[in-house]
Amino acid sequence: MKNTPLKSLIIKNLYFDKGLSCAELSEILDKSLPSISKAINELIEDGLVIEDGYARSSGGRRPLIYSIKADALYMLTVAMDQFSTRIQLIDLLNNPIGDMLIFELPLWDNPGALAELIIQLNDYIDNTGVPRDRFAGIGIGMPGFINVNEGINYTHLTTDGQSLTQLLTTETGIPTYIDNDSSLIALAEQKFGIAKSRKDVMVINLGWGIGLGMIINDDIYRGHNGFAGELSHIPYNG
Repeated sequence: MKNTPLKSLIIKNLYFDKGLSCAELSEILDKSLPSISKAINELIEDGLVIEDGYARSSGGRRPLIYSIKADALYMLTVAMDQFSTRIQLIDLLNNPIGDMLIFELPLWDNPGALAELIIQLNDYIDNTGVPRDRFAGIGIGMPGFINVNEGINYTHLTTDGQSLTQLLTTETGIPTYIDNDSSLIALAEQKFGIAKSRKDVMVINLGWGIGLGMIINDDIYRGHNGFAGELSHIPYNG
């Protein structure tokens, strides 16, 4: 199974938009219908995409709708705050699989937090019974000043300059990605929530602290230093 850039873009759009026709994908990606059709057929052969019925008729032949295959791969979602962590397995349609694991994991002044996180991740993965090559990845939202490109959290789970994402990928055997929790909440709201399809979104994250996630011109806004919107050093006792 080899994913070309075009096939990866098709998978991404089907993930966010659920069901699309070849014509819609052609317009969104600015690619020819033959190239889209060829890539779709290859994705069907790979077991990643399925035919999902016909679009509503507006006159003429109804186009086929294509959707991502829910159980083709799985993702491990991890939500961390200052005191506890939640882990949940989901399929490619964001349906939860099995039970969510919630456990206490204080981040502040806790040098053993990273080792505990790795143990919990590996135990949870083993208990799912899903082979590790069936995982698309592990996505972790966490508080702190995070350099997404280098995979470093400068506030918590420090690794003496080593990439946290690389370390977790090595320890779990699954590609791992980290981002600031408030930025991910804003992104989720824009992709799946009440701000869907809006290009400019601001979401305030109220919890132990105050965070601000910003989407500007359809992209997460991080500012010149990568930390824009991070207000979590302000405790909130409401």
